[in-house]
Amino acid sequence: AALAKRWGADENDAREAAILHDATKNLNLSPQLRMCAKYGIMTDACERESVSLLHGMTAAALARARYAAPENVCSAVRWHTTGRADMTLLEEIIYLADYIEPGRDFAGVKKARVITAANLQAGVAYQTKHTLAYLIGNGKPVYPKTIETYNAWVPQYEGEID
Repeated sequence: AALAKRWGADENDAREAAILHDATKNLNLSPQLRMCAKYGIMTDACERESVSLLHGMTAAALARARYAAPENVCSAVRWHTTGRADMTLLEEIIYLADYIEPGRDFAGVKKARVITAANLQAGVAYQTKHTLAYLIGNGKPVYPKTIETYNAWVPQYEGEID
């Protein structure tokens, strides 16, 4: 809600998306896949193996079906983990809020907060760049949508995020 207020987005939509974004995160892979089938969510091979990727999609479907959340809120929930090339303002806010929330304590989070306070889109670029570096550095698979997010955001803000 604070990021929404700072950057001119609807605070109530941000609160709703923030509450719903991890609604299915604690479900194991099997229940996540059942939800995908139930809600007609099309998945690729990478998604079918990762709760981290699936929970944004299944939480968005749950938000839509069970809570009648508006589409902009569902979309912010959907993309909060990977981002995407053409994020809306609310999507950017939820993507960043999940990364920099006060309970986070990892190398770079303080810098992410400073950058985000000054320039929301540079914050998106910083988060994406550091998420990609983390995944590669830890030998984790990189989801194609994360690469698309990187390509769309990082080059234009490179000077502001180093």
